[in-house]
Amino acid sequence: MAYKVIFVEDEIVTREGIRDNVDWKGNGFEFCGEASDGEMALQLLQTTRPDVVITDIKMPFMDGLQLSKVIREHMPWVKIIILSGHDEFEYAQEAIKVGVTEYMLKPVTVQDLHAVLQKIGAQLEREKAEQENLRKLHEQVEENQSAFKERFLLKLVVGSVNPGEVMEKSQSLGLDLIARFYMVVIIKTELLDLSDQFNYDDYQNALKIITGIVENNPDVLSIRRDWEGLILLIKGNTPEYLVEEKDLLLERIRLGVQKTRYQLSIGCGTVKNRIAYIYQSFVEALVDIQNSTNGTKVGANITLEKANLLKIDSSAVDDYLRCGVKEDFDNFFNSFIQPLGDNVLGSNYIKNYIFINVVLAVVKFMNELGGDIDQAVLALNSIEMTLRDIRTIEQLRDQVSRILASALDFRDNQANRQYSVIIRQSKDFIDQHFDDADLSLADVAARVNISPSHFSVVFSHETCQTFKDYLTETRIKKAKEMLRMTTLKSAEISYQVGYNDPHYFSYVFRKNTGLSPTEFRSQTKP
Repeated sequence: MAYKVIFVEDEIVTREGIRDNVDWKGNGFEFCGEASDGEMALQLLQTTRPDVVITDIKMPFMDGLQLSKVIREHMPWVKIIILSGHDEFEYAQEAIKVGVTEYMLKPVTVQDLHAVLQKIGAQLEREKAEQENLRKLHEQVEENQSAFKERFLLKLVVGSVNPGEVMEKSQSLGLDLIARFYMVVIIKTELLDLSDQFNYDDYQNALKIITGIVENNPDVLSIRRDWEGLILLIKGNTPEYLVEEKDLLLERIRLGVQKTRYQLSIGCGTVKNRIAYIYQSFVEALVDIQNSTNGTKVGANITLEKANLLKIDSSAVDDYLRCGVKEDFDNFFNSFIQPLGDNVLGSNYIKNYIFINVVLAVVKFMNELGGDIDQAVLALNSIEMTLRDIRTIEQLRDQVSRILASALDFRDNQANRQYSVIIRQSKDFIDQHFDDADLSLADVAARVNISPSHFSVVFSHETCQTFKDYLTETRIKKAKEMLRMTTLKSAEISYQVGYNDPHYFSYVFRKNTGLSPTEFRSQTKP
């Protein structure tokens, strides 16, 4: 890429001599114009938007220093080369105050200008690379933030977040969840003609239409359920507003998708008046979309009322997950599900509602024990296929038994590592606060509510490394990333990763990598 340069000089002989004899292209520049004084140069600046301005210091109407001040105010990125026939200290001092890039004394040779242009060209290249790195880092931060938001919202709708922590966590993620009422809607996109060949670009266009409509509404939060579906959490201050907002939103989405080769299946939960009950609306939406026959069916409130009367005792499921063993399953099933008898299988809606409640109870339980929420997503996405296979009470028994057995296995494995939750919480806290130079073992121990001495023993035993080693490893890993991805100086990086003494940081870095920070960074250079 050629950088643009303009030249401002009142002496025509000097101006033409430099213009015609400097090898602009060979030094990576494009000569874009000339002016006889600073005032004439202003219009040229606006039209060409140069990267570099070469200007004489003494000119009529507006001299080079005055021009430089204007450039610094309105185009701070422009590099300024001052040409001066004056060797007085005050001129150079004023140029430094203005922020010129180079101050050259006349007479200036072509060779001198070539050297300065090469130097500035290299500087522009470095700045360009740094801006690109910062852009990528910014995108990465935004992507990570978006992923954290979706992960948190997914935990919220499946009921895996402690209601007491919801507001604190949502605020830290920039999510506004404050409202009096909530509703969950699930949207699934499918080809109008299932025999059509799937086209990824067409699908992305349909999804873009939906997300574009959703993202413009501050009362709607969206979560990607799987590759073909969205979960919408709608909030508002009255039930009537939520229902009206839902209807208007879905109508806009339907109209938008009509222009594509896709149709929608929509499942809607009922309005809930507490954050803790959002998961119930999600269950209702899951059941509704599973039982939808025409792709746009909204849940039948009468059937939901029956489902609420017949749904299993959630505390019984939780008690079985916490205290039960596989051998107790028949007693559990016969006590809490079998009595529903023909009612369960006589209504697909109720059968599905009950089964999904079991799955969601397992998801919440496993998440509490530190299970991966991504596995919960897979479990939820497989519900539809599983429900289609359940036609008899024995098939229901088998599926519930399989799901609960997997949860008990996970529970028992976790129990064998009684400190796994403490270690996970500790690492999360360290990963979030490693940049605090005062972070101590006592701080982390207080976070997980055990004594510092006990925490030290537990952490070392469970991770096979000391707290100090893990903290150092985290800090060095981040420092290596910053050395690769930014042009920040080693001293600046040391402060950002939790070291107040740059010299000590360099010592620790070399001890852990075998290289100094400077040597490590130089490995990336050709």
